[in-house]
Amino acid sequence: MDKLKAMQTIVSIADQGSLTAAAVVLDTSLPSVVRTLATLESYLGVRLFNRTTRSISPTEEGRYYIENCRELLATINEVESALNNDASEPNGLLTLTAPVQFGQMYVAPAVTRFVQKYDKMRVNLIFLDRVVNLVEENIDVGIRIGALEDSSLVAQSLGKVCRVVVASPGYLNRHGEPQHPKELLHVNCIRFSGGAGPWWTFHENGKQFDVPVTGNLEFNQVAPTVDACLAGLGFGMFISYQVNEHIKQKRLRVVLESFQPQPRPINVIYPSGRLLPARTKVFIEWIKNEIRTLLPEAGGSM
Repeated sequence: MDKLKAMQTIVSIADQGSLTAAAVVLDTSLPSVVRTLATLESYLGVRLFNRTTRSISPTEEGRYYIENCRELLATINEVESALNNDASEPNGLLTLTAPVQFGQMYVAPAVTRFVQKYDKMRVNLIFLDRVVNLVEENIDVGIRIGALEDSSLVAQSLGKVCRVVVASPGYLNRHGEPQHPKELLHVNCIRFSGGAGPWWTFHENGKQFDVPVTGNLEFNQVAPTVDACLAGLGFGMFISYQVNEHIKQKRLRVVLESFQPQPRPINVIYPSGRLLPARTKVFIEWIKNEIRTLLPEAGGSM
């Protein structure tokens, strides 16, 4: 049995979610994939996949074996990349995740430029606003905003973001600029239910406090919340990157800056304890340079 071929086959089955799709990716026949899987399961004495007429999914033993195969294949790829000096021309599939709006605004354009430069690369970009387990979900690289709790991840800083309160110049002309967050209790606040919601957090003299804001509009998406503020309907609290361009163009103005909460870090993260393929290393350096370039100040905050 060709163990390297067998490892590549089961990893492909797991990635593609079907025997047929794995055969296509491996440029082989379906019977060949079926035979390889059956031979490997017989050799190991365990069932690697649960199979029905409609689906295939790894067993607990299969997940363990497949993850270790990934590491072995990544090591082999790393050695071959070094020997072939192909780090300057990365190739293969890279799976990446990022928060939805930050990903759409900043990561996706950077990825587009990346594959334009390295046309042998394939990138699967997944936008999710939940914390993703990179290892369990077979993701190579993640972009994460906020503190990291998983010590098994390697993190490299891209910069920082903070929460800001903004309003249009027209609204401020009509209602005045607040000098303290408590003044927001008496004005219209446009709320984003997926973010700060009805409780906006501030800092004063080293202490955190919340203000229960009210208003006549609440959205579960950022874009219409920003639009309402641009239309002069009230104050809004956003993560700075969400309104950075409007602030630059003076369509929105930041207020209460001295009461802003502490900045939150933006990191590019990846699992530790494994050798990284050349494509992953090249992409990490690429995204670091791309995102840092977009920050208002080098190494600063957005």
